Amino acid sequence: MLAPSPEPFHYLLEGSRQTSFIYNVSIGELVYVSAAYEQLFPGHRREDASADLPHLLSYLPADDQAYARQCFAELAHGQLHDDLLLRVQPRPDQPPRWLCVRAHRGATPEGQVLLAGTVDDVTVEQEYIRNADKYMAKKNTTLEILSHDLAGPFNMLQQLAEFIGEKTQALNDPQVEKLIRVMQDTCRDSVNLIRDFVDGEFMESASVELKRARVELVLALRQIMETYQQGEHLVAKRFSLRAAQPKVFVEIDHNKFLQVINNLMSNAIKFTREGGHIVVSVEQQAQHVLVAVADDGIGIPAELLPVLFDRFTKARRPGLRGEKTTGLGMHLIQTLVRLHGGTIWVESEENRGTTFYIQLPNSAVQPAE
Repeated sequence: MLAPSPEPFHYLLEGSRQTSFIYNVSIGELVYVSAAYEQLFPGHRREDASADLPHLLSYLPADDQAYARQCFAELAHGQLHDDLLLRVQPRPDQPPRWLCVRAHRGATPEGQVLLAGTVDDVTVEQEYIRNADKYMAKKNTTLEILSHDLAGPFNMLQQLAEFIGEKTQALNDPQVEKLIRVMQDTCRDSVNLIRDFVDGEFMESASVELKRARVELVLALRQIMETYQQGEHLVAKRFSLRAAQPKVFVEIDHNKFLQVINNLMSNAIKFTREGGHIVVSVEQQAQHVLVAVADDGIGIPAELLPVLFDRFTKARRPGLRGEKTTGLGMHLIQTLVRLHGGTIWVESEENRGTTFYIQLPNSAVQPAE
């Protein structure tokens, strides 16, 4: 039998739309749950909430059940301080819902460990965030493709202007020379404007605090790679995704980590010739998740590798189409990877290609094999 809620908060808890609870870890029972529990789980009575707990766990997708158990175990030991987001789907014919569990650890005078907190249905907010993340990643990927596609004609026009300038040099016509300079400056400024717009968004992201969540990385990478594959004809490159496991979970800032991948993809496009191949791979290892972005492009000279991640690095080079670089891209990539608790390194050989490796902590419970 559940104990009544303590005064003077009884009416506050009972009248709230939030589901409030107190769970006694020491005896493994719910000792209080508010009336909103019955709205959160229609068909369940709060008097039976403690007995319902094993059944409620089955509402979580199989991939999330071990993760939920781990999080509650950490919470019981005072090791989890973030909100816990869980997907629930009571019936297959119902859409999944998102629940946010906020709890803190306490103890009774007798030394029994308690977890007290609230459960909210945050489905609307989470669907909005996940759709926004999805379309933000697609937008950034599309911008990368378009930036290379649009820069190509301007670079070609600039080269044609240089060629015309050489052929008409003997005319010594100041007006012709001025027109050619205008063409060259316009093309160069247009290319720089396109690249500055894309780089600006990436640079701003490094100064913002991370908002981590449990992300299915294979799915997230597949979504952006499909966009690159749809744009293969625009950049004259081939793109592939290779996943060692069908699902890999990591705790990352979805938008910022995919910006890292997009920036590495942009770098690969710049230094890979037409017809080249760019591959993104992901693998769940014993202690880490390994992500790699590999190309068969022109590679990086050995003397530049030690300074590649330096701020305003001397390793910056124009792309094969003359794309400019600020020297900040790799430094910001490294910064964002480190903020995720990860490491990044590069292996490259001239005229053979380049591979960037990112190792992320294996902080999220993985699905059973």
